[in-house]
Amino acid sequence: MLHVRWLGRVRYRDALALQRGLFESSPEDHLLLLEHPHVYTLGVRADLANLLVPPADVGAELERADRGGDVTYHGPGQLTGYPILTVGGRGRLTDTVAYVRSVEQVIIDALGDLGVDAGRLDRYPGVWIEDRKVCAVGVKLTRGRSMHGFALNVDPDLTMFEHIVPCGIRDKRVTSLRAEGVDVTMAEVVDAVAARAVERWGGRGHTRADVAPFDTSVELRRTPGLTVNARKPEWLRTKALMGPEFLTLKKTMRDLDLVTVCEEAGCPNIFECWSDGTATFMINGERCTRACGFCLVDTRHPLPLEPDEPARVADAVARMGLTHAVVTAVARDDLPDGGAAAFAATIDAIRRRRPGCAIEVLVPDCKGDPDALDAIFGARPDVLNHNLETVARLQRTVRPSAGYARSLAVLARAKAAGLTTKSGLILGMGETDDEVRDALVDLRGVGVDIVTIGQYLRPTSTHLAVARWVEPETFAALATFGESIGIRHVESSPLTRSSYHAKDAAAAI
Repeated sequence: MLHVRWLGRVRYRDALALQRGLFESSPEDHLLLLEHPHVYTLGVRADLANLLVPPADVGAELERADRGGDVTYHGPGQLTGYPILTVGGRGRLTDTVAYVRSVEQVIIDALGDLGVDAGRLDRYPGVWIEDRKVCAVGVKLTRGRSMHGFALNVDPDLTMFEHIVPCGIRDKRVTSLRAEGVDVTMAEVVDAVAARAVERWGGRGHTRADVAPFDTSVELRRTPGLTVNARKPEWLRTKALMGPEFLTLKKTMRDLDLVTVCEEAGCPNIFECWSDGTATFMINGERCTRACGFCLVDTRHPLPLEPDEPARVADAVARMGLTHAVVTAVARDDLPDGGAAAFAATIDAIRRRRPGCAIEVLVPDCKGDPDALDAIFGARPDVLNHNLETVARLQRTVRPSAGYARSLAVLARAKAAGLTTKSGLILGMGETDDEVRDALVDLRGVGVDIVTIGQYLRPTSTHLAVARWVEPETFAALATFGESIGIRHVESSPLTRSSYHAKDAAAAI
């Protein structure tokens, strides 16, 4: 099965982490289609003399890649494609040449469908319009699997190529479809390439999911849905069980001046979990720098971090006698590390105060910063959770400051670090069941071990409307599907939230 994904604008480092995750963990084939912000990349044989100016001087990043070839440019207006495929052979030279030819042919055929006469040029890889290069190709084959791919110039800023010797070729020009007088949109090119890729590589079937190419938040917020006071079905009603365990835990939180996501996010399971002596601690304050369309957490300007907070969380874990502690945080984009150091400090404090307690963290994306994420990974939490939240199409509406590809890249990095990984989806915001299955395929593709799936409940009339109440039978079917494709445990029900039955889920894998 070939899974085609249009991901929109993605930083190179995130796309590379996602590629590596799919390469290592996915049993199926994938084609990632996207644009990058301005970036120059160096292949394994790159000659630094072909980099003519410091990239930062022209507003670009510089990244090293483990593909073939020399220096090249990626940026807005350029369609970059990364096929992660199982191909014939074991990476021998003849296999690599044949695979490069197949990538070139996909582009040649797609351009032909758009009315462009393109082809090959002797001794030079890539796709050419006469003697002008319109598409670069650079790949890597290892153990019969492919990485990297092609960069097709639709309408990029061609002056960015003047700061390098593109692909190390000094006597050939770079062109674009726009420069050749071809009036096509990126969407049309994506569709043409996707169709030809499916024809060549999708013989066992395919799926396609697209991150919306523009912000549709206003349009979707006006889409009719259930009113905020709509009567909930019977399966979403919970009882308030304020027994002694609930009251004791609440007093502990107040005594230690701690915040729980259970309270801040209005979780419907608070009475069940607190009565069972379970809570999810929220560190780094209670004010979030992002404004996701589904979330009740405070979005006023955040306050400074409290240095003793990790010790207070550890004290609460010890007082409660927890054997499985869950720690989450608001997004802190105002901090250089996104709050990563506080996660590491809290993990360390719990380990010292309550040895043997399993620690699960639910982390923000830290803007995909590798050093920040490595600080959390290096503290070795027992479970690393980062929520995808919704399907590809709704990402920009539901969480406009995050990204589908970046979240998958965070999970891929965590898996590469040897951690048990977890993620979650919320249903009822306008997605279809097929789109949920596509998201589960993507989570499986980067090796996620545990997935939670629950029903969205609209906190206030200013939040996204509830599009549907999802039947319990649908949740059960999605759990069956997720586990059938290789996710080790799927916790799926109307009342499931990220930390619901967290201890049991971790024990089940």
